[in-house]
Amino acid sequence: MNKKALYLCLLAGLMACSGTVQVNKNLDILPEIFPDYAGVTIPVNIAPLNFELKNSCDEARALFTCGSETITVQAKKGSFMIPASKWKNLLQLAAGKKITVTVQAKVDGEWMSYAPFQMDVANEPVDAWLAYRLIEPGYELWNRMGIYQRNLENYTEDAIIENKVSGNNCVNCHSFCMQNPEKMLFHMRETYPCTILIDGDRVEKLNTKTEQTISPLVYPSWHPTGKYIAFSVNQTKQSFHMNDKNRIEVFDSASDVVVYDVERHEIVTTPLLSSREAFETFPTFAPDGKTLYFCTAEARPMPKEYDQVKYSLCSVSFDPSTCSFGTEIDTLYNAVSDKRSASFPRVSPDGNYLLYTLSGYGNFSIWHKDADLYMVDLESKQSYPLENVNSNDVESYHSWSSNSRWIVFSSRRIDGLYTRPFFAYIDENGQAHKPFLLPQKETDFYFRFMKSYNIPEFITGKVKTKGRVLGLKAKEDKGINVKFAN
Repeated sequence: MNKKALYLCLLAGLMACSGTVQVNKNLDILPEIFPDYAGVTIPVNIAPLNFELKNSCDEARALFTCGSETITVQAKKGSFMIPASKWKNLLQLAAGKKITVTVQAKVDGEWMSYAPFQMDVANEPVDAWLAYRLIEPGYELWNRMGIYQRNLENYTEDAIIENKVSGNNCVNCHSFCMQNPEKMLFHMRETYPCTILIDGDRVEKLNTKTEQTISPLVYPSWHPTGKYIAFSVNQTKQSFHMNDKNRIEVFDSASDVVVYDVERHEIVTTPLLSSREAFETFPTFAPDGKTLYFCTAEARPMPKEYDQVKYSLCSVSFDPSTCSFGTEIDTLYNAVSDKRSASFPRVSPDGNYLLYTLSGYGNFSIWHKDADLYMVDLESKQSYPLENVNSNDVESYHSWSSNSRWIVFSSRRIDGLYTRPFFAYIDENGQAHKPFLLPQKETDFYFRFMKSYNIPEFITGKVKTKGRVLGLKAKEDKGINVKFAN
């Protein structure tokens, strides 16, 4: 594909999904005005949803109306930049109601008014901050990456850590305890390999490879008390398809699940979570701390049978008072009978629902175009797809807001290349509403931004520990050696 063709393809994808207004002089036909925002449900505290008018016109304006209140925004060079104070006041007024948006354009001296569209404004706010890693989409290049945090009530973005302060190594798998910005961890690989754990003012460097485990600690999930962290340990390989719709394949040749005691610096496990006959991965604790969910598949020769590995979604009881496990496994999704593969289980903080990703095979679904989001009602044990959220491309990693009313998830629906963060409201019946893209101040931001958003995680406030402090800890501290409990 030549550069011009590639440009046109990208442009078409962005015009379909990023806030383009298509001028149509036939006013009897509903134009495709900002399709991402038409019919969405938005939080009462989200940043202004700026958008762009691509077509040339003499003038343009957008009217945002709720009841008797209307704010009018004049387009500047084709962009509608909504004043923050007026937007905030309008959202407060519209909480639990609808905002009607009408776009008007003056073309050849004649004003046209398009059919309006509406947005629902939920009473429940979203957590004010979002943490994510920014990285090139193919993972071939990672010498410039970082973990960042974004204020969702405006457009402020800060670095939690950039790898330029730690030898340009890989930084990954950031995780927070119950959306708490003061209790988090992330891994470093290659140069200064370790896990960095932040607990208030305490910062620890952990050396997590032991003689009994097959790798350093990998995918994490905090116990709600903060006393334990469940991890997988994985022997992971990456390969690239020459001719396949799924460009990249990441698979495990072995994996287990363990639990780390934060105070004792010890690892414990059970044969139910660590066996050669199965691949166990992606642990996550329930919010009451008494159940550990995980994904498991029958071990197969890899990579020969990579596309035959299908993960079930299971759980085992956990006693936090003794850091011990139950003796029986419960299965929520059976890959053997249902012929698909589960990954990334996450339980809502209220304990009512479990969100997970379902794809054709494997457990690293962020490059699998058939990957969709599914929900389990933990009372009825019924599983169902989030039809209003899923698209024709990848839906993968996701997390919950602290009030269990919002999810954020990674999707490649815009262009099939870059993962972007989308937000969706989850109502009291566990149904997802139409999602919207993380708003940016510049209306052409996603057209020119060449990094993927990786592992979006809600946090209730800002991480205050400075990146240079974390970098020095990794480089200068000898670290604490994690041991396997006797």
